[in-house]
Amino acid sequence: MTTFAVILPAGGSSNRFGSNKLTEPLLGKPVISHSLRAFTRRDDVTHVVVPTNNFAALSEALTTHASTVLVDPRLEFCPGGASRAASVLSALQRLPVTVEWVAIHDAARPLVSQATIDDTLTAAIEHGAAVAALPVHLTIKQASSPLPAKVERTVPRAQLFAMQTPQIMRRAELLDAFERCPIPLDQVTDDAQLLELNGKDVWLVLGDEKNIKVTTPTDLKIADLLLRG
Repeated sequence: MTTFAVILPAGGSSNRFGSNKLTEPLLGKPVISHSLRAFTRRDDVTHVVVPTNNFAALSEALTTHASTVLVDPRLEFCPGGASRAASVLSALQRLPVTVEWVAIHDAARPLVSQATIDDTLTAAIEHGAAVAALPVHLTIKQASSPLPAKVERTVPRAQLFAMQTPQIMRRAELLDAFERCPIPLDQVTDDAQLLELNGKDVWLVLGDEKNIKVTTPTDLKIADLLLRG
């Protein structure tokens, strides 16, 4: 059995939500509790590190709802960074060198399925790094922001894919990619992007339309409906 560690970045400010979205209730438990449970239920997960700048709020929410994940010995919280990439690096540096594989998963994606985790892990082991993704179905226009703005071109979508998580790769290769990153970390919007910038191959696997990211209150309502079936 191939084992892996998990990083759940939770250092964002939730500006678009209006409050800390990770502590919002979803079927009676905080959003982050569902995300954590997707991995703590697995026997092949050795470590779960949550980089956050809101430890008190997350801990209180998990404690209030008697979440069993809070007492899982594999779970560790650490300080987050000024950006997502900085938070991931903070957590990555907490992992022992014995960890070969690491999965980075958005703490705000509470509906990730075991099948998506399995498929991404299998592809990562085979190819070195893998990311769950969905084909882009919307028409994409390129224009200068902010809107209103003139359309510059329509982007062909046949080869476009929207990234999801988990994103799974070798811990050592990701750490090396951080050290060699040619752009400021606050410009890195995707974990696999670090490997791409370092000349490493990244493979995509089919994600899940239910694996939504909670960004707005509407997303939370959709997640609730999906969980209720």
